[in-house]
Amino acid sequence: MLAVTSLGIAAVLGLSACGAGLASGPSAAPAPAAVDSSLGDEAAALQAVGYETEVAPGPSGQASAAPDRKDKRRLAARKFLRRNTLHGEMTVQGKDGVRTVVVQRGTVTATDGKTLTVKSSDGFTLTWNVTADLRVVQDRKKVDASAIKNGAAIGVAGAKDSAATTARLVVIG
Repeated sequence: MLAVTSLGIAAVLGLSACGAGLASGPSAAPAPAAVDSSLGDEAAALQAVGYETEVAPGPSGQASAAPDRKDKRRLAARKFLRRNTLHGEMTVQGKDGVRTVVVQRGTVTATDGKTLTVKSSDGFTLTWNVTADLRVVQDRKKVDASAIKNGAAIGVAGAKDSAATTARLVVIG
C-alpha cells in the first residue's frame, strides 16, 4: 500500500504543474523509509518529491538488472517529479480511513514551536501546526524539532483536517 500511495502522490503532484524545486540525487527511486509506520503516508509523500526520510540506512543488497527503454522512461519521469514538485495535497485511503496528506518543499519563514510557516519557490506559503509528535529528520538521522530554523530548506508532510494543516514529518536539507 505504501508503494501505491507513493506512486499516486508522485503522479498527482507531478500533474499539478508545479515549478522547479531542489534536486535530490541521481538515484532512480527512493528506498522505502525506515520510519514509524504511523508516518507511512507522510514519508511516502516526501519520498515522492525527493527527500530521504529514513532514519537509519537500510540494507541495499538487491542487484538490479539493466533497465529497458520503458523502465528508463519511468525512471526519468520519477526523477523529474522529485525535482520539480513544490507542494500539493492528496486524499488517501489509509488503515484508519480516508485522510488528506499535504506535502510542501520550501524555506522556513517563521517558526515558534507551535507553528511552522514555509514558503515554496513559487510564492505559495502555508502555516503548519506543530505538535509534540512531530518527527524531524536531518542527514537521515532523527533530530530535535529545535533544529528547524528560519531560512532552512525543508520538506514537510502532514495531515489536513478542515482548514488546519498539521506537520507530522519534516526533512531538513
